[in-house]
Amino acid sequence: MTDLFDPARWKPGPLLPRRDARDGALVFVVAVLCFLACLTAIGAMAADRGARGWTSQLSDSATVVVRARGAESPDAAAARAAETLAGVPGVAEARALEKEKAEALLEPWLGREALLDDLPIPRLVTVELDPKKPAKAAALDSALKAAGVDATVDDHSRWIGDIERSAGIARWAALGVGLLIAAAAAAVIGFATRAGLAAHRDVIEVLHLSGAESGFVARLFQARFARTAALAGLFGAAGAAIIAALARLAGGGDGLTPVLPVAWTDLAVVLPAPIIAALTAAVSARLAAMGMLKELG
Repeated sequence: MTDLFDPARWKPGPLLPRRDARDGALVFVVAVLCFLACLTAIGAMAADRGARGWTSQLSDSATVVVRARGAESPDAAAARAAETLAGVPGVAEARALEKEKAEALLEPWLGREALLDDLPIPRLVTVELDPKKPAKAAALDSALKAAGVDATVDDHSRWIGDIERSAGIARWAALGVGLLIAAAAAAVIGFATRAGLAAHRDVIEVLHLSGAESGFVARLFQARFARTAALAGLFGAAGAAIIAALARLAGGGDGLTPVLPVAWTDLAVVLPAPIIAALTAAVSARLAAMGMLKELG
């Protein structure tokens, strides 16, 4: 009699129906959760890539605000500052921006009418730094002071810090969303397991009276819901990959937007989704089954 309940001799079919009216709804819910989790992961990777790109661009450049002194014209002061900075070790190029470009940068803030011809608008000097050994802001500032140029150096460190903090928040938010989705999937699987056990309560009681162990019954539900979740995870991952691929094709080289540059390699993040869904379902189903079987005594 004990050999009758050997797990090697049993498949889910004799005890559990191969199809259940609830399976379609369960597959749909888990597939949606996997779809959202995969999209979250792809968005987090794209945001991290965008942040790293912005940081790289900002760290390789600096902006210098030049103010004219005495009878010196703003254009002459900017040209002298650019010439001074070009000779600083670690500077690849220094270029003074024309008055028109400086006004174009201020126009969104002041308006076209406020940009009078006699308004003392500071000139800007863009500095491209050597990527291998960039010059420090202190070195640029010292060179300008030695040349007698009234200027302020902005090495973009403030913006770089803000971008890095935002990227960190995005990563932790994506992790939190992923954990919440996994918890929701586990709760759904647990509920479905308990419903399945309740529907087959009479069969389970007979098995218990016949000597079947709780682990054997739990494995039936564990295997069933693991396969169901793996199928749902496959559907969800495929949907997320299709959406990301369409976003990549629609956005060209920038992916979805320049802010979220989706890359083809990001699609690989959806590959583990069916496995993770199956493992989550297996653990949740086993815990729920063992808990309810313990209640049945």
